Amino acid sequence: MKSLLLMSAALATLALTTLAQAEDKPVYELRIYTTNEGKLPNLNARFRDHTAPLFEKHGMTNIGYWTPTDPALKDNTLIYILKHDSPAAAKKSWAAFMADPDWVKAKTASEADGKLVSKAESVYMTETDFSPHNLENGDQERLFELRKYTCDPGRLPNLHKRFRDGELDLFTKAGMTHIAYFTPTETPDTLIYIVAHKDAADAAKSWDAFRTNPEWIKMKADSRADGPIVTKVESTMMVPVDYSALK
Repeated sequence: MKSLLLMSAALATLALTTLAQAEDKPVYELRIYTTNEGKLPNLNARFRDHTAPLFEKHGMTNIGYWTPTDPALKDNTLIYILKHDSPAAAKKSWAAFMADPDWVKAKTASEADGKLVSKAESVYMTETDFSPHNLENGDQERLFELRKYTCDPGRLPNLHKRFRDGELDLFTKAGMTHIAYFTPTETPDTLIYIVAHKDAADAAKSWDAFRTNPEWIKMKADSRADGPIVTKVESTMMVPVDYSALK
């Protein structure tokens, strides 16, 4: 586990180096953990009882924690988002967390029967100017969707304009709830966002309504008049864990 933690720290340091010249404004961190077989319940217990509270202790804000619904991922994957006050604050918070005796003790105890995490991914992001920043909980537990769009080089501004000028409104019209929209600091031609649905059936209905909407068909065609914008779309359906702040 020591080597994994060192690797995670190295990834965080590399990403934060890129942010060093950024404005002193909040940054978000999308983290995805893949567990060893059968260890997701142990990881959730560690987060619930120790890790998440210690994050808050050291200045990080817990935004949300989820597990994917995909059968291949639901038993071994944890996805979560943290908020940091600034790039410098993120670096300071992680250093303090890693050195906290309470964390060292919790980690050691939780791994008495073997390591929990086999892979840790970290993506630092800034919120877009059109992001609704909707972190309010719904009336009931919802299905969340994490989406990642990869654009042709230099085409992200076109995608942002399309979302800003109407695509967000069409999502709302189709019944989706906006959560937040981000641009990763390491991959400038990428958009990452989260929307919420009532359930899987509602998600399918909303996407069908959106894709067949004549307004969207025209908007998409007009935006692509001088070439394609999005070259790859990735979608992960997720359900919040019991200790997630956002549900």
